[in-house]
Amino acid sequence: MVMRCQDVWPEISNYLEGEVSPELRAAIEEHIRGCQHCAAVLDGTRNVVQLYGDERMIEVPLGYSQRLHRRLEENMPGRATRRSFMGWMVAAAAAVVTVGAVELASSSALGKRQPRSEHAQSGSAIPPELMVVVSDKGKIFHLAACTFIHDRKNLRSVAARDAQQQGFVPCVRCLRQYLKS
Repeated sequence: MVMRCQDVWPEISNYLEGEVSPELRAAIEEHIRGCQHCAAVLDGTRNVVQLYGDERMIEVPLGYSQRLHRRLEENMPGRATRRSFMGWMVAAAAAVVTVGAVELASSSALGKRQPRSEHAQSGSAIPPELMVVVSDKGKIFHLAACTFIHDRKNLRSVAARDAQQQGFVPCVRCLRQYLKS
C-alpha cells in the first residue's frame, strides 16, 4: 500500500495510539522513512502527546474537590429566588401574548383586504354600483373607456365596491373625479 502525505496526516494520532491495522501501520512507517516532512509531523505530534499526556502535570491538593463543591453550593442563589424569577418570566410572556392577540384581533387588516398596490388611494367617493373593469394580472380597476388599460384581453366587469373588496385600487387617470386630492 503506497501512501501520500495527505493520507498519512489524518492517521498520525491513531498511529501513535496503536489504533491502526497492521497493514496501515506498515504503510505509514514506510512513508515516514522516505518523507522528512511527515517524519517531522510525527515527531512533533509525539512531543505534544508526551508533554500534555503527563497526568502529574497538575496536581490538586487533597480535599480540593470537596471544598470547591461546598463553596459553589454556598454561593448559589436559593431555589425560592429562582422560582420567583421564573414566575415573573411566565407572567411577562403571558402578558405579551395577550397584548399581541388583542392587537391582532383589533387590526383593520383582518376585516378588509389589503390593496394590491402600495400607491393605493382611497376610492370612497366612487359610486359602489359603478361598473368598472379589472384584470387578474393587474392591481388597478378602470372605467371601460380608459386609455391606460394594459391588458385588454383578460378584462372582466365588476362593481366598484366588489373591485375594492378584492383589493383592486382605482385608476388615478380615469377615476380622478372621484378620488380625494
